[in-house]
Amino acid sequence: AAEMLSSPWARFYSNSCCLCCHVRTGTIILGVWEEIINSVVLLILLSALTDPDQYHLTSAELGGEFEFMDDANMCIATAISLLMILICAMATYGAYKQHAAWIIPFFCYQIFDFALNTLVAISVLVYPSTIQDYLRQLPNNFPYKEEIMSVNPTCLIVIILLFISIILAFKGYLISCVWNCYRYINGRNNSDVLVYVTTNDTAVRMP
Repeated sequence: AAEMLSSPWARFYSNSCCLCCHVRTGTIILGVWEEIINSVVLLILLSALTDPDQYHLTSAELGGEFEFMDDANMCIATAISLLMILICAMATYGAYKQHAAWIIPFFCYQIFDFALNTLVAISVLVYPSTIQDYLRQLPNNFPYKEEIMSVNPTCLIVIILLFISIILAFKGYLISCVWNCYRYINGRNNSDVLVYVTTNDTAVRMP
């Protein structure tokens, strides 16, 4: 216990999260929410695979010589969605049944997603011209393309960085919630083992 209190990570530990609910409850809600989102994405991808003409954008619509998403990319996206559903289900089950190891894959996914968003923010900050290049490559029928292009480039970059910063702060908070849930379950399981051993030892030594 003394080592946990002296650890620099201990100051970030809390048993409560947003709306004053327990971190275990928050992790379950987050896992179910992510699972619903990925299930909807999976249904859309499966519908696109069964009816390609309805979802595929042709090269004429994009104004280029490529397709928006071919069958290979659709299959990869479907596999990723299935994997994400499995990871979210594991996190939900692990938080509900208090199995800390089941939460680790979902926590690793959160770290990976946070790192990707951080790289996007860094790329926007280091190479601001990529925003304008990306906007020029969008289809002509893309909603509000002209309005976005007319915004001052510096102001547009500041807005994008502010938006990404809010997203990163929110994702960081969710990461801390899942991490605290893992620590809570892991610490509770370890304390249960210690109580069990101490109880047995006391029972043996009693006359």
